[in-house]
Amino acid sequence: MLIAQITDLHVRPRGKPAYRVSETNMMVERAVDALMALRPRPDLVIVTGDMTDCGLPEEYELLRSILARLTIPTFMVPGNHDRRETFREAFPGHPAMPEGFVQFTIEEGPVRLIGLDTLVPGQSHGALCERRLAFLDEALGRDRDRPAIVFMHHPPFACGIRHMDRIRLLDGAERLAEIVSRHPHVERILCGHHHRPIQTRFAGTIASIAPGVAHQVALDITDEHEGALVLEPPAYQLHLFAPAMGLVSHTGYVERFPGPFPFVLDADYPGGDI
Repeated sequence: MLIAQITDLHVRPRGKPAYRVSETNMMVERAVDALMALRPRPDLVIVTGDMTDCGLPEEYELLRSILARLTIPTFMVPGNHDRRETFREAFPGHPAMPEGFVQFTIEEGPVRLIGLDTLVPGQSHGALCERRLAFLDEALGRDRDRPAIVFMHHPPFACGIRHMDRIRLLDGAERLAEIVSRHPHVERILCGHHHRPIQTRFAGTIASIAPGVAHQVALDITDEHEGALVLEPPAYQLHLFAPAMGLVSHTGYVERFPGPFPFVLDADYPGGDI
């Protein structure tokens, strides 16, 4: 099973770059092109939040038109820049709980995929209340022999980038760790929000953050830094699952670069392959 993860799209109204410098709409279009060009093509695309920049209806309409070019099943969880009600109006067929939380469970395939809604309306940090956590606990408990992957926007761990740590998953992280630790079949917790590739151990599994398909957050782990974006290459992640190998993750880049070139060695080169 091949799963593409894209995150932090920050789609804006037409003609308005994010933070006046980041042409997010253009980069999201290119991300869709990159995913459609993949061979083999992913079985699913998961968007881990911040689909829009301000949660405006026109942003969601534009997002819907961009994602319509993806002929791949696509599922989303909201981030702190999103608005649940506006999202549900633009994507009425997308799974959601009766309480309005945008969560899902995908049962098809060799691994169970669970999407969690960590949005706190009007706030930058994330939370998981008991209803959302009960959804996870119940989904994980249905078949403890089946591997599972959890998708969410806010990372449940500190990473050392101080201004992002202040707006990570603040409420419910300990309870999440308790649930995950009781379910060793959780292969991975896959997040967005931080606009950087970051990995750590969490509750007996691996938790990771995917880079943004638009701008990235500056890598600065000093105490003084208050946050800035950088126009490092936009990227996405591919998660390949097979029973014999578990889950293996790769980072791919949205932009095109020179190559590929064959490994052709000079006759006098003393080495072997690569």
